[in-house]
Amino acid sequence: MTLKIAVIGCTHAGTAAVKNIAAQYPQAQVTVYERNDNISFLSCGIALHVGGVVKDAGGLFYSNPEELAQLGVLTRMRHDVLAIDVKAKTLKARNLDTGELVEDNYDKLVMTTGSWPIIPQMEGIELGNIQLCKNYGHAREIIARANDAQHITVIGAGYIGIELVEAFRDQGKEVTLIDNMDSVMAKYLDREFTDLAGKELQERGVQLALGRTVKGFEGEDGKVNKVLTTNGSFDTDMVVLCIGFRPGTDLLKGQVDMLPGGAILVDDYMRTSNPDVMAAGDSCAVRYNPTGKAAYIPLATNAVRMGTLVGMNLLTPIVRYQGTQGTSAIKLFDWNIASTGMTEAAALAAGMNVKTITIQENNRPEFMPTYEDVLVKLVFENDGRIVGAQIMSRADMTQAANTLSVCIHNRMTVQELAFVDFFFQPHYNKPWNLLNTAGLAAMALLREQQAQTAQPAKVEVA
Repeated sequence: MTLKIAVIGCTHAGTAAVKNIAAQYPQAQVTVYERNDNISFLSCGIALHVGGVVKDAGGLFYSNPEELAQLGVLTRMRHDVLAIDVKAKTLKARNLDTGELVEDNYDKLVMTTGSWPIIPQMEGIELGNIQLCKNYGHAREIIARANDAQHITVIGAGYIGIELVEAFRDQGKEVTLIDNMDSVMAKYLDREFTDLAGKELQERGVQLALGRTVKGFEGEDGKVNKVLTTNGSFDTDMVVLCIGFRPGTDLLKGQVDMLPGGAILVDDYMRTSNPDVMAAGDSCAVRYNPTGKAAYIPLATNAVRMGTLVGMNLLTPIVRYQGTQGTSAIKLFDWNIASTGMTEAAALAAGMNVKTITIQENNRPEFMPTYEDVLVKLVFENDGRIVGAQIMSRADMTQAANTLSVCIHNRMTVQELAFVDFFFQPHYNKPWNLLNTAGLAAMALLREQQAQTAQPAKVEVA
């Protein structure tokens, strides 16, 4: 009997899952249902395309239906899945080009439906030139409409919003950045870093409108021309919404276990609460190693790892998922910024008792012709266990965040980080590696606080 596998959605996680399933089960009948007219689009490259760094958007695809066909996979493009019955193991889909209804059954279902931008329901949201930023179609729309826009407003100061702001400024556009937080990239960075980033944006001519919430939009001739907020209004020719994503899991609501926000819960082998339904990518929650709890962290890196594991564990649980630290990075003009694990603010909000150290050090010896300042912050618990880190420099030191991610994954302490082995070469670093130095500073802080706690109380003699 031929094994029938249905895959719903085919971007990062879906493409990784399909390729691995086809490689490991060449006799299986694999059918992909994708509502778009393309697969495997790297949405993280949209800002690069908008800014002209990536000239050909075709380079942002790393697979296509023809490649999957060579692997024996049937890819049903422009097919929107309307309903799934996990008990009956059936699905219904509509061909968006012909209107034809398709019914299918499966032995194993793979949900890689990803996420979709959050669209606030407010006055004027239907006006023209209010754009989303997620897929290839959005990229083309943004570029086409930006050509005729002089003043562009970006709503949301996360990574995507920041990257778009830089791309628009490089094109000479007037840019306003609005966010309800009082600092940029607050999800990823603490104040020591966000203040520097915000200053850089302002010096580059970006109007920051932080600490305010968008209430609605006004327009003329069907196109937006004003953004209304809780603290003032802003004239604009175009708006790009970058306020976050929600998992696309409505098809399985009430049929598998999910977080309250709709992210599907999976075990270490990518299995949902239904043994014949697997899931991966932005539609899922992940195990967040700093806390050990399930969290919604939509990142392409998580998606491709999880999709690959679907293929490996499709019939038998073989390779375990190792969780994530949510490690990420961004280039902001001349700055290179990266973070991993929890910020100090996030850790405190989660009720954790953490300490932090922030050091500023040069990336290599001062006897070298050039060197750059590097800012490093460690977030750690009372026993020294590292739960988060951030790094920022005009030199590219972002790979240090990957090293610190491994430290968090392995539950390493600042004491271990202080003396772990790193190479020394004057072209690249100092005899005491930057991360060793951060670990030593954290150790010193712990010793100082332990000494203060251990001091006996003074007794006054009358």
